[in-house]
Amino acid sequence: MDVTNRGRVRVEPTAKRVRAFLGGRAVADTTSALLVWEVPYYPTYYFPLADVEEAALKATGATRHSPSRGDGLVHTVTSGTAEAADAALVYRDSPLEAVNGHVRFEWDAMDAWFEEDEEVFFHPRDPYTRVDILASTRHVRVEVDGVTVADSRSPHILFETGLPARFYLPKTDVRLDLLEPTDTVTHCPYKGSAEYWTVNGRKDLAWSYRTPLPESIKIAGLVAFYNEKLDIYVDGEPLERPKTKFS
Repeated sequence: MDVTNRGRVRVEPTAKRVRAFLGGRAVADTTSALLVWEVPYYPTYYFPLADVEEAALKATGATRHSPSRGDGLVHTVTSGTAEAADAALVYRDSPLEAVNGHVRFEWDAMDAWFEEDEEVFFHPRDPYTRVDILASTRHVRVEVDGVTVADSRSPHILFETGLPARFYLPKTDVRLDLLEPTDTVTHCPYKGSAEYWTVNGRKDLAWSYRTPLPESIKIAGLVAFYNEKLDIYVDGEPLERPKTKFS
């Protein structure tokens, strides 16, 4: 596998067929996509110019600068029936040589993305991220400012690469009277869309996936809490509060 690094940006090829759709048409379709880690948390797809419909790209004359990738030529994307303004960057003279001759599309500007024949949501899946969900009989107690808000002996524990273990608990084991729904929604390509609650007056401490993606169906309707922001006891022992991007 050919892997390129420049500063913090990692680039490597993927064997997946990747397609981006706009207005009901695939404006890009390739088996030679690059995964580019513009941020540490997940990659972005870059398409070879040869695998992007020529008529789909309209140069605007503008450029967009990145310290690691240099100047990208801004293009509007059109499918004939739909248009996404300034939604693509074409790299021709990047200091990150691996991306030269490639197009980067704004994820949210496209109607749909597919890896092979399965739709993928929110951002590409990271090939180095694994999610395991295991049923357990460990005793989990969650405390917020000295108040027990959940107490369960039937958690599902979600292990995700790079993150602390998350304890998903049945709602019957949670003090729902201490939870108040908020308007926060987050998205994950492995789990789906999560809804959030304020817990005992502290905003967005708990979340749940009402209808998770098929690979995470085991956590449907269960409630998890941020280890970083409250106290969790497992089999009577307190867990250290981890330091993560959610701290």
